[in-house]
Amino acid sequence: MENCLFAKKKGPLPIETSFSFPSPLPSWNSDEGFGSGLIDIGGLELCQVSTFTKVWTALQGGPDDLGISFFRPAQLPAGFFILGHYAQTNNKPLLGRILVARDATNAAVPILKAPVDFALIWSSQNSDVKQNGSAYIWLPSPPDGYRVVGLAVTDTPEKPSVDEFRCVRDDFTDECEADSSIWSSDRDGISVSPLRPSIRGIQALGISVGAFLVEARGYPTAPTLACLKNKSSDFTRSMPTLGHIETLMKNFSPWIYLHPDEPYLPSSVNWFFKNGALLYQKDNQTPTQIETDGSNLPQGGSSDDLYWIDLPTNDSQKDMVKKGDITSTEVYLHVKPMLGATCTDIAIWVFYPFNGHARAKVKFLTISLGKIGEHVGDWEHVTLRISNFTGELINMYFSEHGGGTWVDASQLQFEGGNRPVAYSSLNGHAFYSKPGLVLQGDSKLGIGIRNDTAKGTRIDVGERFKLVSADFLGVPQTAWLNYERRWGPKKSYDTTKEIEKVLKVLPKQLRDRVEKTIERLPDEVLGEEGPTGPKLKSSWLNDE
Repeated sequence: MENCLFAKKKGPLPIETSFSFPSPLPSWNSDEGFGSGLIDIGGLELCQVSTFTKVWTALQGGPDDLGISFFRPAQLPAGFFILGHYAQTNNKPLLGRILVARDATNAAVPILKAPVDFALIWSSQNSDVKQNGSAYIWLPSPPDGYRVVGLAVTDTPEKPSVDEFRCVRDDFTDECEADSSIWSSDRDGISVSPLRPSIRGIQALGISVGAFLVEARGYPTAPTLACLKNKSSDFTRSMPTLGHIETLMKNFSPWIYLHPDEPYLPSSVNWFFKNGALLYQKDNQTPTQIETDGSNLPQGGSSDDLYWIDLPTNDSQKDMVKKGDITSTEVYLHVKPMLGATCTDIAIWVFYPFNGHARAKVKFLTISLGKIGEHVGDWEHVTLRISNFTGELINMYFSEHGGGTWVDASQLQFEGGNRPVAYSSLNGHAFYSKPGLVLQGDSKLGIGIRNDTAKGTRIDVGERFKLVSADFLGVPQTAWLNYERRWGPKKSYDTTKEIEKVLKVLPKQLRDRVEKTIERLPDEVLGEEGPTGPKLKSSWLNDE
């Protein structure tokens, strides 16, 4: 075992600095509800704590091989108790948030009870990992009718005090699951993962405490932990008002950078309709001109092939519409409760009339994939996740060709205060948090589909947003949002032939690898057919 005397590192670890936003955060002046610092979930009051006492640090493993640190919540408000301890990897500034709780009822059966004991589930005492001291991780033993929502960590073999910890009554808990592992030691047989509710979405009541799960070889089976459940009769009372949303967008609305060579710009939906977009119906040879506000679009339905939208038939007008119109561009906000209404997600949707062809990187060559990737109508989005306790930005989601990535606030680029930056990739419009090249495929071999981003034209989301959906506020939805068919026709070319054109120009030894890379691409990249609108994306009702 190595202790801190032998753990060599160059300079302080990033986690030794607490993250702070570039500019002061807005003041909400709320006595209750959004931004008040407290959320009542039906008699159980929750508070978000960001002050910690470090318990133990491992100095290797995890992202960048910088290790992990464990913390105990500190400076709790009067009457609140710890539900679990916090863990974070050392490769980024401390950005800890964990919930503590207080029973606001006088119920005969209290919502919170102290554990009856603690069971050791892992110790680093005999570990070979570089570390500061030793760690002991404990599972609280709940009373009958109660569940555990977090683990405890000590730096001595003495059990934690039952007086500072609480278990939660069954009916205030929900099922949870481990997110992706953030730190592990194969030699020690341990893995640490954040916990999140198993079911997440607009109507889901599960609440993430901010705790972690440990699975360790040689110790008892991985503990079954729970998350909290919002039992308030009005579980959205902690959500922002229209005025709050305006303030959030003023403070946190992103800048979107298009690539300098981007030929296919975004536009507003109304500009797209006004300039000749056509509605087609199956078995009807005559298309219909779409009204500027989309009022004659069919409502509801499903993503069947009965209707679809296409570009104007006139060639010159078609070319003009494909290029988009940056001056008309609007972004469309969908604001929704998440994680039992302890968070607000602001999904920011951007519309492009046309998505360009994909390009492949093959070693040192960049090759156009012909028509592969082209399709009419392209919807992309980023999502801001806001804490309803404090009104601050927690993290940001970047959509990337049918998938995407959550990025912590501490890892975002900011410009002009607390406003994060998003980069739209050349032709394909996937969003990334940093400029440069992201390769979809085999990066080690240098073979894949290029996603190039750089600072070109900048879109000020704060000046161009339009709220189109916030069900908890009763915001009326526009007609085009409820059009649930495709925003472009199915492909009008033979994908196989297009791939063959590309393969012909490659050396024989590379053809199989490139072909396999293309075959693994999602439909969003291949351009198999036009996309559906935002409301039919899985993230509309669920978590990203």
